[in-house]
Amino acid sequence: MSLIITDECINCDVCEPECPNGAISQGDEIYQIDPNKCTECVGHFDEPQCQQVCPVDCIPHDPDHQETKDQLMQKFLKLSAAAKA
Repeated sequence: MSLIITDECINCDVCEPECPNGAISQGDEIYQIDPNKCTECVGHFDEPQCQQVCPVDCIPHDPDHQETKDQLMQKFLKLSAAAKA
């Protein structure tokens, strides 16, 4: 499943540059994660980097976008191919 940023976000700006897929961007009030780009860092790292650097632990799994590790890997492969094209 992809990740989501909750209302506890303090806009500290540390998560956005850590995302290897460019899935994190500034929203109207807090940062947001594009579930179409979030692979939980599968294909890049062993752990989601945004969760690792978040000082307030406001990046849980998004229950509305449940995906298996295999589905996340397929998304990673598709995103990687699109980036090379």
